[in-house]
Amino acid sequence: MPSVTAAPSQPALTPRRRELLDAALHVVADEGLRGLTHRAVDRRAGLPEGTCSAYFRTREALQLGLTQYVAARCGDDVAALAEQLAEHPVGSPGVEERVVELTVGAFESWLEERELLLARIELSMEAARNAALAALLTEYRQRLVAVVDGSLTARGKPHGERTAEMLVAASDGLLIAALQKPVMERHSFLDESLRLILQSLSEPHA
Repeated sequence: MPSVTAAPSQPALTPRRRELLDAALHVVADEGLRGLTHRAVDRRAGLPEGTCSAYFRTREALQLGLTQYVAARCGDDVAALAEQLAEHPVGSPGVEERVVELTVGAFESWLEERELLLARIELSMEAARNAALAALLTEYRQRLVAVVDGSLTARGKPHGERTAEMLVAASDGLLIAALQKPVMERHSFLDESLRLILQSLSEPHA
């Protein structure tokens, strides 16, 4: 049965806790969520066995801590994008193309953070079975949807209520597809695909 444990508030991110969560992120990126154990995190961090369990008493606590960490880092990226978009108000010269460039660039930047992206994908899949993880990722996702909706509005093109949500979902799929491409093709594939989707989803319906 899926876990429905309520997500606790995140403790202060001390240097040691950050070190452990960085190690956990790399473990999940390399081995998948099944490989996430206290012992694997200790080995990856180069710390004595038992260190991780002293900070995250259970495997569920470790999963929750990692999800909070990943969501916070992605949330920081979303906040940075929102600030950049705010510098280009509707009607300003060249706003349409600049908004597209900034939005596409934000998604492309995640390709450079392979471990973060893979961990987010793994945790998103687990969140379909775990309400606590889902709650943590939903807040970050809603912020991203709101920013994308704002970018579509800034382009001055009509779009439906769920258009931004559809774009974010499609972009997640494109990020996964890009990771399966040869390294030299990933950015061009994502750039072309996202621009095509931005254009098609913002077209007025007949």
